[in-house]
Amino acid sequence: ELHLPAGTTASAVATAELPLPAEAKGNPEGYLFPATYPVTSKTTPAALLGTMVRTANQKLATKAVADGGRAYGMTPYQTATLASIIEAEADNPADMGKVARVVHNRLAKSMPLQMDSTLNYALNRNTVDTKLKDTRIDHPFNTYEHRGLPPAPIDSPGLQAMAAAVAPTPGDWLFFVTVKPGDTRFSAGYEEHRKHVAEFNRLRAAAPAAPAVPVK
Repeated sequence: ELHLPAGTTASAVATAELPLPAEAKGNPEGYLFPATYPVTSKTTPAALLGTMVRTANQKLATKAVADGGRAYGMTPYQTATLASIIEAEADNPADMGKVARVVHNRLAKSMPLQMDSTLNYALNRNTVDTKLKDTRIDHPFNTYEHRGLPPAPIDSPGLQAMAAAVAPTPGDWLFFVTVKPGDTRFSAGYEEHRKHVAEFNRLRAAAPAAPAVPVK
């Protein structure tokens, strides 16, 4: 912990020459690899940010991740963006490959991703209570309205999410919903998905202050 005044890191971002891809447009958000980094009393925010960005570059440049991303026509930055969605959406690491497959299947069919995690990022919130009016906001991170990947990562994904992004679990799923912790249901058909969403809503209704979510 650096024990620095509020705003120091933001100031460092503005002045640091970080080795970011051009697509990031100078913004390191979502491109800071999550790990434990050694710091000393002499470590500056700019130096730490540089280390985190370089580490992200190194992880994305590993042969498996780089080759896998190219096979799907993705740049390393797009791989990080997809991985960030997987990181946010997967209920547990075991589901990351399936979540990745849903995203790839939707992209292949030119379907909107309809990921609540990207909508939450756009609205600066963390909730499962998504209302219809929320899905209609005009925002580049609203994947209900805008097809394809969002323009940037929504969080800083780890290596497991990166690996899932370029080597998704085989399957024909297009939908998923986490009915309860540890129980995520993946579906290829909309009617089956509707049943899973209905079960989710029943379980939420049985809990106090339980908001329902719309069927995607």
